[in-house]
Amino acid sequence: MLRCCRAAAAIAAGCAPGSPRGLAMAKSKFEYVRDFEADDTVLPNCWIVVRLDGRNFHRFSEQHEFKKPNDDRALHLMTKCAQTVMQELEDIAIAYGQSDEYSFVFKKKSRWFKRRASKFMTHVVSQFSSSYVFYWKDYFKDQQLLYPPGFDGRIVLYPSNQNLKDYLSWRQADCHINNLYNTVFWMLVQRGGLTPVQAQERLQGTLAGDKNEILFSEFNINYNNEPLMYRKGTVLIWQKINEVITKKIKMPKEEEEKEVEVTRTRTKVVPLHCDIIGDQFWEEYPEILAEDS
Repeated sequence: MLRCCRAAAAIAAGCAPGSPRGLAMAKSKFEYVRDFEADDTVLPNCWIVVRLDGRNFHRFSEQHEFKKPNDDRALHLMTKCAQTVMQELEDIAIAYGQSDEYSFVFKKKSRWFKRRASKFMTHVVSQFSSSYVFYWKDYFKDQQLLYPPGFDGRIVLYPSNQNLKDYLSWRQADCHINNLYNTVFWMLVQRGGLTPVQAQERLQGTLAGDKNEILFSEFNINYNNEPLMYRKGTVLIWQKINEVITKKIKMPKEEEEKEVEVTRTRTKVVPLHCDIIGDQFWEEYPEILAEDS
């Protein structure tokens, strides 16, 4: 049917189907509008980082009653969405997330969608957003999703391995700064009896040491004992995992099937809560930055 339609179009254009002139004449006169499309191919041999952030997430978290300063449900949901993105778009070498943001690092030599920036950003953001809605009920069992969340994205290129490591270090340092502030702020509000405005005024101009002192002296909290997921964020990497599964097989000369355990190796996206600012992480996982990864 499709071939007949094409042939009819070619004949209507006054040329024989399949001929070079036929192919040229079959083009629509409106096709010139494609010339307005800008070339958004990103530079070769650069790490491509897509960072997405929640849009108006302060309001979203309040209306959905997120626990303060950290809600494990929300953090685990973000990580689940990020894992889904990595599993769908396998050119991602590593991802890092904290709060309502996640950064996805595509390999330097990725030729995915001919390295078109718009494709990278739209695929990541759309896959993440749809996953957030899809998996919501798995983490917020008693909390109805009142409206779909929004995420925006941006793309940044980093030409060297050191540039990329510094970027990820910056995001983890940001995680620490924000979480320390939020931990003290909400302790002052929830247990100290201050209003949000009073807590903000109390913390104005304080350094990290001052905040640690408030937590320890007033609330008996050692910040270094807070969960690593809060203080360090979440790193997602590919790892080979041995899985033990049960299979039913039929043994020779036996009528009934028997269940046997079989070990198989799979490559999965694994979450880590660790320091990525120092050298130890990169020495332990050198394959992340390998040129042929």
